Amino acid sequence: MRVATDIGGTFTDLVYVDDSGKFGVAKAHTTPAQFEKGVMNVLEKSGVSPKSIDMFIHGSTVVINALTERKGVKVGLITTKGTRDVLEIARGNRPDLYNFRYQKPEPFVERHLRLEIDERLNYKGEVITPLNEEQLPEILSFFKKEKVDAIAVCFLHSYINPIHEKRTAELIKQLWPDVAVTASHEITKEWREYERTNTTVLNSYVKPIAGSYIDNLKKKLQEHQVNSRTYIMQSNGGATTFEGAKHSPIHMVESGPVAGIYGAAILGQILNEKNIIAFDIGGTTAKCSLITNGEVKVSTDYYIEKSDATAGYPLKVPVVDIVEIGNGGGSIAWIDSTGSLKVGPQSAGAVPGPVAYGQGGEEPTTTDANLVSGRLSKKNFDYEVNLEKVKQAIMDKVSSHYDLTMEEGAMGIIDIANSNMLNALKLISIRKGYDPKDFTMIAFGGGGPMHAAALAKELGIKKVIIPVASSVFSAWGMLMTDLRHDYIQTHINQLKDIDLLAINKEWEKMISQAYHQFIEEGMDKDQVVFNRFVDMRYIGQEHTVKVPVPNAEWTEETIEEIAERFHQLHEQNYTFKLPEAETEIVNLHLTGFGKVDKPVIQKLAATGKAVHESLKEERPVYFKDEGWIQTKVYDRGQMEPGMKVMGPAIVEERSATTLIHANQSLEMDAYGNLVIDTEVE
Repeated sequence: MRVATDIGGTFTDLVYVDDSGKFGVAKAHTTPAQFEKGVMNVLEKSGVSPKSIDMFIHGSTVVINALTERKGVKVGLITTKGTRDVLEIARGNRPDLYNFRYQKPEPFVERHLRLEIDERLNYKGEVITPLNEEQLPEILSFFKKEKVDAIAVCFLHSYINPIHEKRTAELIKQLWPDVAVTASHEITKEWREYERTNTTVLNSYVKPIAGSYIDNLKKKLQEHQVNSRTYIMQSNGGATTFEGAKHSPIHMVESGPVAGIYGAAILGQILNEKNIIAFDIGGTTAKCSLITNGEVKVSTDYYIEKSDATAGYPLKVPVVDIVEIGNGGGSIAWIDSTGSLKVGPQSAGAVPGPVAYGQGGEEPTTTDANLVSGRLSKKNFDYEVNLEKVKQAIMDKVSSHYDLTMEEGAMGIIDIANSNMLNALKLISIRKGYDPKDFTMIAFGGGGPMHAAALAKELGIKKVIIPVASSVFSAWGMLMTDLRHDYIQTHINQLKDIDLLAINKEWEKMISQAYHQFIEEGMDKDQVVFNRFVDMRYIGQEHTVKVPVPNAEWTEETIEEIAERFHQLHEQNYTFKLPEAETEIVNLHLTGFGKVDKPVIQKLAATGKAVHESLKEERPVYFKDEGWIQTKVYDRGQMEPGMKVMGPAIVEERSATTLIHANQSLEMDAYGNLVIDTEVE
């Protein structure tokens, strides 16, 4: 038995699959004070026998929550003499160009806790000034006095040669065994001092928090007699062991959300859909990502808290390229100082939740608007719903401000929420040179099936797929994942001057490191496969394009092939190419996968039932242009492959509702997925 759990802002999801390929799901409310309690609750709710579990995979928001809520620990930074203010200086480029009151983000380490040590390497990694080990005891004594809980070590050019960082970390562990230590080369071997330093600091900031959380979760699992192999989802779309996650918790920053993106890619392979827009609406956020030719895009240019007004904080770790906005089912509708209706980013969360929950929530949310417009049924809520109270909240907080009916106010909330999500979908597609018409949307999460058909039609997407267990699809994605590690090494060289012997030696070194790590995690060598990439640019450019390269020894022919691929990708990303211009490699990127046996997705048997046999009821549903329409509601659990439904219609399951509009149609495929034809020409 394989089990995956995913902690979201509102719900904790569980999906399991047994040896015969049979899937099951469960859902419980997230418990913010003790996240592991929510995991145990959903495990008990699922009815799975703990002793039958042989693989447990987990996705969590504990790291991103600690960062955004500033609930990490006190960190001290040790850095090369003369570079203590790297975090303060940051980058000079301002996201809001004309804001003359712009303030740079406040560093996570105060200046008096950023201490320097005598040591220096040059850009080649050669020692200029030896490490002054005698200064370290005094630095640690000061940190102890200041009650520092974790230490970050980041020296200049240590991505090329970590000799001084290794020695410093070794001495710290000897002199102060209990303190959490992160050396930058353990997290990233990419250049850019500010980004590298910030990444190291943030790993230290969350390391004790994540370590404690993982230990508590492991203890709870053992108390419940779950003694299986345990893994945690990483931001790169792969899993790692609990111990690996404790060492480098910053790799968990998007642990939960990326599993759904990876799951969409896997489902695309099964259904022969190579170009996919993965779209996930949860209780707190909406997330989307572009998958081209079956490839999930991964980048190390990731930021937390970046917006139009603030530069945010960079993290130089591999993260699935994902756009996330504060627009989910629990997003609160409010009116700003100019009188404009807004939805999100504030969320009612799991507690108190939407007004419909009856748990003290007073602000109307997207979920409340979908309920009063008939799209959701109060029968499907875990709580007793006071519908009149929900209607009154929308009237008081929204409709009365614009002299609208309650229904028009609810529709306004839905329209604004859809508009916000549409902008996010355009960011990953149209803004990056892709036509949405060439893609299929896979929509999941508790709210994805509700909004997908309308958004797809607006974008010109012809087909939408609502997968089986759509509300817990991120957890499903974890069941289908392999172990994964990314190894990135800055290696700046002009392509025309490349030393083939040296570059092949560098690849061999990275592969050897990867094999060592996977074998430590219990993998056999023949279970490990690799993909290779290089980050390239034209000479004089600042940033790079990631180029897939042959997974073999480089030759002169390889160089020509890489150059041609780079020019094509540069044109796709930036609308132009310069075939005569000189190019250079900046980073080598090796992705290693520890392949695990995956459950086989079973096709469903059809008994020949007619579609009307899955009809639950008819109820009035409010549509923007048509008003109230008597709409057929079908039970997804009673539907079979081949059944077709014409819109407007609703297909309900316990924790998700699929809505299709007039002139659209929906059919269940052989695997139980709902395939929507949006009627786009």
